[in-house]
Amino acid sequence: MDLITVIVPCFNEEDSLPYFFRAYEQLKSTMRMVSFELLFIDDGSKDSTLSGIKDLAANHEEIKYISFSRNFGKEAAMYAGLQHAQGDYVVFMDADLQDPPSLLPDMYKAVAEDGYDSAATRRVTRAGEPPIRSFLPGCFTVS
Repeated sequence: MDLITVIVPCFNEEDSLPYFFRAYEQLKSTMRMVSFELLFIDDGSKDSTLSGIKDLAANHEEIKYISFSRNFGKEAAMYAGLQHAQGDYVVFMDADLQDPPSLLPDMYKAVAEDGYDSAATRRVTRAGEPPIRSFLPGCFTVS
């Protein structure tokens, strides 16, 4: 059985954690053919993100965490996650659910069965967002 490590960089995500964990539990129930390691990286949060992560880890053996002494940035959190990942496959997910975990089954299929080396997501529409938030990402879209 393949192991997927889900690396979740966190900075002040106390409000997002319950929603993220609920989405992760739904994902886990649809992907019974793999096992998961959930690796939270607390990037020096000032709120109660770390205590929320510790609560989750105390009740779920697949959850691990790393806590930084201060904010080093998302890239440092991602790198720390890669250094500690045990999975056959590794995925990054944001705790704020900007990219829905429900996309993971298709991504896993692409790399595990269809022969791709990696898989990523890209937003096709930004419906419902303020115009400025939709305009700026469009300036950097590669065709």
